[in-house]
Amino acid sequence: MNRITQLFEQKKNNVLNIYFTAGYPQLNDTTTILKALDESGADLVEIGMPYSDPVADGETIQHANQVALDNGMSVKLLFEQLAGIRPAIKVPILLMGYINPVLQFGIEEFCKKCQEVGVDGLILPDLPADVYEEDYKAIFEKYGILNIFLITPQTSESRISHIDAISEGFIYMVSSASITGAKSGISDEQEAYFSRINAMNLKNPRLIGFGISDNATFTKASSHAAGAIIGSAFIKVVTEAKDLSADISAFVKSVKGE
Repeated sequence: MNRITQLFEQKKNNVLNIYFTAGYPQLNDTTTILKALDESGADLVEIGMPYSDPVADGETIQHANQVALDNGMSVKLLFEQLAGIRPAIKVPILLMGYINPVLQFGIEEFCKKCQEVGVDGLILPDLPADVYEEDYKAIFEKYGILNIFLITPQTSESRISHIDAISEGFIYMVSSASITGAKSGISDEQEAYFSRINAMNLKNPRLIGFGISDNATFTKASSHAAGAIIGSAFIKVVTEAKDLSADISAFVKSVKGE
């Protein structure tokens, strides 16, 4: 069974998914950060594949992308960094990025490498659901890789139902129609959107992302879904860290209220 599926079978709420950019702040920090997140109790880890034009991302993640690229990070190097890490890492791993570098690498070769190094799923926000279903679903399934789709407040209910039908693992529920970045609190409008999706009784659990930054926003989001995703706020932690492992552990524990 895929580790992501297993996680959601075992844990129904307060699932904490943390995003960071591969090769940031330093080129070889990828595995250090991954191990620290695993040890400090993150439930899921999303590793960002740096891209030169990350359109859905705010300033913090855009900056991390650019620094990582300047450091020399690439998809090929990321797979090299992850090779052999699985025996030391329990947490499910997702790669997040844009479809173009994956197409350049080759979809089948990419999925095969994911399987080899122990990556469990992909989040490719600019991969349309119909293209995935028609052209790539069989390849993903061949290598046991889950494809995670995003929905937003603007996504129609018919499209959400379709995404739910072709999905496994979870659905990434974008909290607002904006770019990533830690905002303050969750608005009444967002709560109405969360309630509307809950009323659809989807088969897949949801994780809420965009604007989650601390224990208060994590707890609030988790009351409307299976858990939440933290990206920009965590990138700020690693940017300012004096001791990566210790500062990561302190942040994860603070978000979880430990």
